[in-house]
Amino acid sequence: MFRLLIYSALIILHIITMLWENTVLIQVTGIVANLAIFISFFYARGLYLYSGILFYLLGCSIFITNGLPWNSFFFQFQSMLGILSLFMMLPFLNSLIIVGRYDQHLSSLLQYKVQNAGDLYKRSSLVTHILGLFLNIATIPLVLNSLHKSLKTFSKAKRDTFYTQNLLRAYALCLMWSPMEIMVIQSLEMTGGNYLFIFPFLIIFSISMIFLDTLLGKFKYAELAVQQTRKAVSIRPVLKKIKELFTFLLLLVLSVTILNYILGKGYLFSLVLLILPISLLWAGKIHKLKRYFHYVIPHWKMKTKGQANFFCMFLSAGFFVNMLAETDILAILQRVYMHFSQQLFILFILIGLYFFVSSFIGFHPLVSITLLGEILQPILPNIAGIPLAFVLVTTSLSTIMYSPFNVSVSVLSNELKQNSYKLSLWNIPFSLLLIFLSILAGYLLHILFHLFS
Repeated sequence: MFRLLIYSALIILHIITMLWENTVLIQVTGIVANLAIFISFFYARGLYLYSGILFYLLGCSIFITNGLPWNSFFFQFQSMLGILSLFMMLPFLNSLIIVGRYDQHLSSLLQYKVQNAGDLYKRSSLVTHILGLFLNIATIPLVLNSLHKSLKTFSKAKRDTFYTQNLLRAYALCLMWSPMEIMVIQSLEMTGGNYLFIFPFLIIFSISMIFLDTLLGKFKYAELAVQQTRKAVSIRPVLKKIKELFTFLLLLVLSVTILNYILGKGYLFSLVLLILPISLLWAGKIHKLKRYFHYVIPHWKMKTKGQANFFCMFLSAGFFVNMLAETDILAILQRVYMHFSQQLFILFILIGLYFFVSSFIGFHPLVSITLLGEILQPILPNIAGIPLAFVLVTTSLSTIMYSPFNVSVSVLSNELKQNSYKLSLWNIPFSLLLIFLSILAGYLLHILFHLFS
């Protein structure tokens, strides 16, 4: 219970300080953030715990050796609070999908007119893509369990390859245009971009890559038979649910855009403020408000207490990145990127390589993009926001397909009882192709913007 209170108090304090900037409140927020870090050390596990401890100790070392005034210590923990606020609010959205039974209807789509494994690959990509927008990482085990019924006759090696390539690629590609994906939001915040302006380019790229992936999947698995179900599936209720989901998404995006225009506090903050009221509004519209309240409160408590990994790593990482800005190391990295600021194609390649390498040495993409934001700070005003944001979104989120340290790969490897590095290898060729095509598309966008500016 104490953990729940501290995490909630920290997020509430962050929201108050965003609406009313007050030095004392910011310092109090920093003190509570440190309490949250220390509590999380007892509950975090694996890479999150080790990374969190390392980042915190390195941040403290830099703070002490640079001789900064002691009273500025608690002002260094603000940068990741927006991200953690979103993580705290997402259960309200996830609960709406469960209560509205959108997940069940979409899962039934996996059984509709599927003749072979190639058809199933294509259908599963669609279901994962839609559910991933709302259920996040919970999509992977949900769709995996639904697929298992149809793939019983496959060998374990063939099944695991199918799951890895199908689920991780579709999940990554859906997040590349999701207005609720934190990497999209961070990229826009960093570059000063607007979601409505970048959306058309992200959705076209995402759909193109889905088409390519499903084409490859259909070709690869077309000759393999699947276990047929005798249960008849009606397509009308499914299509109705899909229509409702996208109407809800449109309502949320428009509301967030309007609130952001009024407050001017950033897309992320506006999204955090509106997830709960819009979810309540929609639960009332579909006549599930009572059931929603009954489900969401225990679900939110459980999910919030389970946020220790994120509070441990992200708060410590934000502190470390702030402290790194006080050292010469950051200046050296900035000079490397500034050297290529006039050669944008090479700069985009460097960004792609940065995410690829950092993902294999244990950096979470959110930590990587926060650090990269500091590195790119001097050259951001000289680069068109949309092309750079496009490359940041696509290259950072490609890590979902192949990084052995990413949550998506870890969850799937745990479900399949497979080594996460083995799963990564099955997706690297497609991921490298995606990174190259996204860099090429980003550079073409830059040329296009330059011609019409």
